[in-house]
Amino acid sequence: MPPPLKTADSTESSAATAGLAPLAALSLVVGSASGLMGALFRRSLEWADRQRNALADWAQAEEWLGLAVLIAAGAVATGLAAWLVRRFSPEASGSGIPHVEAVLNKRKPQAPLRLIPVKFFGGVLAIGAGLALGREGPTVQMGASIAHFIGRIGRRNVDDCLTLLAAGAGAGLATAFNAPIAGAVFVIEELLRRFETRSSIATLGASASAIAVSRLILGQGPDFTLHDPRYPGTGAIFFFLGLGLITGIAGVAYCRAILGSLTFGAKLTRIPVELQAAAIGASVGALAWFAPNWVGGGEALTEQTLTTTFPVGLLFGMLAVRFVLGPVSYAARTPGGLFAPMLAVGTQIGVIYGMIVGGWFPTIESHPASAGVVGMASFFTAVVRAPLTGIVLVIEMTGNFTLLLPMLSACFGAMLAATVLREPPIYDSLADHKSGK
Repeated sequence: MPPPLKTADSTESSAATAGLAPLAALSLVVGSASGLMGALFRRSLEWADRQRNALADWAQAEEWLGLAVLIAAGAVATGLAAWLVRRFSPEASGSGIPHVEAVLNKRKPQAPLRLIPVKFFGGVLAIGAGLALGREGPTVQMGASIAHFIGRIGRRNVDDCLTLLAAGAGAGLATAFNAPIAGAVFVIEELLRRFETRSSIATLGASASAIAVSRLILGQGPDFTLHDPRYPGTGAIFFFLGLGLITGIAGVAYCRAILGSLTFGAKLTRIPVELQAAAIGASVGALAWFAPNWVGGGEALTEQTLTTTFPVGLLFGMLAVRFVLGPVSYAARTPGGLFAPMLAVGTQIGVIYGMIVGGWFPTIESHPASAGVVGMASFFTAVVRAPLTGIVLVIEMTGNFTLLLPMLSACFGAMLAATVLREPPIYDSLADHKSGK
């Protein structure tokens, strides 16, 4: 009898399973290495935050001398971080996620391994100095670099190395926020923007092993401990839709502020990037003297906003400062991401909205902290345009899913507003900015 004819489906199935077992095994190694690196980076940032807060306490007691020391420390640390990037690994500038996407799409080659120490130590210097930058950008890019290296050691082909790179990036995000599912969703929704069997298996394996390793160092609990909100009624949909529209408009303004800050810095061609970064670091040092809790990545500030009752006027001031500080910090072109500062801004918008507008809906049980949690997801959606990642990330960070319906409503409003205003997702805009488009 003649051999059975191979159909297109069977050929695709064979291609999908060819070498799948070693790829899956390598994904576990990738996740473990990325989880360890991410956990050490996070612990280093926590140490740097403690040192900065201790220095700020001393500086406030020393008055003008202390102010001068804080300004100098911020300038030196930020300038040094910018020098490390320019001198050793320009690809380590900023978030790094646009570079990971460019490598995945074969528009750019993978950066040399020296990116990892530059990203690690540069991130500790910049974020530790108080810049409003997130830890997830460095962990994503470092995880991707580790994964690509492991793929080459494992003698995988180019496509499998890129599959592992995406998985390592997801493991990095999972470690940054103790959110394994969000790491996997981020790869599918933002980095690859398609569902593939091999990529999904590698990503799930890497995220799971990353969390298994990182939790040995970081602990088991979610990032934010909140009160247990009740399930909101159906009438709350319109309340949170309004919040989504507001965060959508604010997200567009935030994107344009980031791009505007980068464009302004690029025009200062006569001023070395290290001096530009030092000037930003000095400004952040001065702010740390007046308000130590307002600087840094924003995780502690987010939890304070959710768990402490602040006057509305103070919240507006905090929001105004952080709304400007995030884009200005990103313009320093040091290692650091956008997620954590975005989550802080979204939380503040949500809490303010809940405090002001919540009183207009007496039949809806809407605690301001609940609106803050929803604001986190919807502002993230407006800026990144990845609603599933935003919703899952916030659910895992808070350990709470009772606000799923409000998040869906608010993220719908945020996506609608940002799309109608024709603002591209921030990582697309950053990629175009770097390519000179």
